[in-house]
Amino acid sequence: MSETPMNTLQYRFDGPEDAPVLILGPSLGTTWHMWDRQVPELARQWRVFRYDLPGHGGAPAHPVGSVAALADRLLATLDLVGVGRFGYAGCSLGGAIGAELALRHPQRVASLGLIAASPRFGTADEFRQRGVIVRSNGLDPIARTSPERWFTSGFAAAQPAITDWAVQMVRTTDPGCYIAACEALAAFDVRAELGAIGVPTLVLVGSEDQVTGPAQARTLVAGIPDARLAVVPGASHLAPVEQPAAVTDLLVRHFSSAWLPAYETGQHAIPAAPVKPVIAPPPPPVAPVAEIAAAAQPEAAVRPDPHEVGLKVRRAVLGDAHVDQALATADDFSGDYQEFLTRYAWGEVWSRPGLDRRMRSGVALTALVASGHLDDLAAHTRAALRNGLTADEIKEVLLQTAVYCGVPAAGAAFKVAQQVIREETTPPE
Repeated sequence: MSETPMNTLQYRFDGPEDAPVLILGPSLGTTWHMWDRQVPELARQWRVFRYDLPGHGGAPAHPVGSVAALADRLLATLDLVGVGRFGYAGCSLGGAIGAELALRHPQRVASLGLIAASPRFGTADEFRQRGVIVRSNGLDPIARTSPERWFTSGFAAAQPAITDWAVQMVRTTDPGCYIAACEALAAFDVRAELGAIGVPTLVLVGSEDQVTGPAQARTLVAGIPDARLAVVPGASHLAPVEQPAAVTDLLVRHFSSAWLPAYETGQHAIPAAPVKPVIAPPPPPVAPVAEIAAAAQPEAAVRPDPHEVGLKVRRAVLGDAHVDQALATADDFSGDYQEFLTRYAWGEVWSRPGLDRRMRSGVALTALVASGHLDDLAAHTRAALRNGLTADEIKEVLLQTAVYCGVPAAGAAFKVAQQVIREETTPPE
């Protein structure tokens, strides 16, 4: 077990101290205990390293909002305990972390296992919507529906103890860390980079996985040069829990064959005879230079394209569906306006560091009420929820507008915002 500094992760080791290290990464909402059934067999020949995501399993609640930052925390933890090169198997979000490590730190990863993984997990809108649900209702709605996402219906009915364990595991997760992990998955997309993963890779998926199913697994296999696919019958998203023996056997076979230790060949290099140095005659004197060249000036920093930055911010705040619809309806007449909006409103102003997005959403709501632009208020109410405002905070903003913008304007705004908040914060059945 470990004590956890802020820039590292909670971890534990199992297995022989002198064995090669095999890391097992958990999925969102789970703890390292999701691998309990694999450890006894794997620890026979590997030093098994398991970790918890921030705020999961009692780990300190230091939220991390990107997969790259999670990978950095894992590497900082491994550096702390002296682990250099390792094998890595991860489930879902844990698989995303493994792909990130293989892409950004290939010298550290000896072999890779991607379980219930995908180069892109659903859509950004789906995960940001989940964050709104958690911020508004806590984790209980997510916890109650987790068994149907993680297990087949037959397994959930036959294993009530495991089903209850899954629900409690999610309930005890820190909400802020869960929301940050949703943001990390919303932004994760390595579809264009799969060809750069250069280690032997096992892609393992449950045949009944409705979250990241066989189609996503085949995308990984098609993109990674040295990858093979294993489909586990009768398993859903948490295949290591639902079909532990099959998953363990596949991991043992993959890491035993794809991660071969260095061996002695019996051949030795013969050192070359030393080379006698040759002393060259001194160079002729050089005539003085007439003028001194000016010192090279450093190149000016290249400013990011405001349109590219603006499109990313616009999608993150308003959602892909809203932006796609706006861009799809643009034509020769309105296209320049969409360009202007993306470049200047989103790329120049919304991306400035002076205010965070929560504050900008509050200002935007107030301005829309004051100017009577209720057509845009619904979209920006959704954006405010995505940017971290709660329903109560939006209510306070609108109450403030009643004082400074007038009761009729605020009353109309309350009707629009009330409908949006109901739609966005009501947990799915």
